[in-house]
Amino acid sequence: MVFIFGVNFNESHLVSRSLQKFYGIGPQVCTKLMARFSIHKTAKIGSLRDKQINDLAAELSTMTLENDLRRQLVDNIKRLRDMGSYRGRRHAMSLPVRGQRTRSQIMTARKLNRVDRRN
Repeated sequence: MVFIFGVNFNESHLVSRSLQKFYGIGPQVCTKLMARFSIHKTAKIGSLRDKQINDLAAELSTMTLENDLRRQLVDNIKRLRDMGSYRGRRHAMSLPVRGQRTRSQIMTARKLNRVDRRN
């Protein structure tokens, strides 16, 4: 088991898949990280040297990931609501924010745009 940024990873998993399990790291960021530290795209976690693991963990600690990123998104939506902007009101009413039609297809927006109305 390899310990990176507070998470244990199995040594047989691919590095790219393991990095993408962090909230805030997608395929593009993962590719850039792997290129920066000279890690092949089919490399497994167990084949990494200790220096690569330490460098990768240090880089991940400087990025905004997991709960910090989630908190930042919630704060951005709260800021829009407090400002009284159109987007903020649409978030508060659980309606589509980016101009989608509301006559027939708003169920996805009602699921995703759940914001507490009272706060």
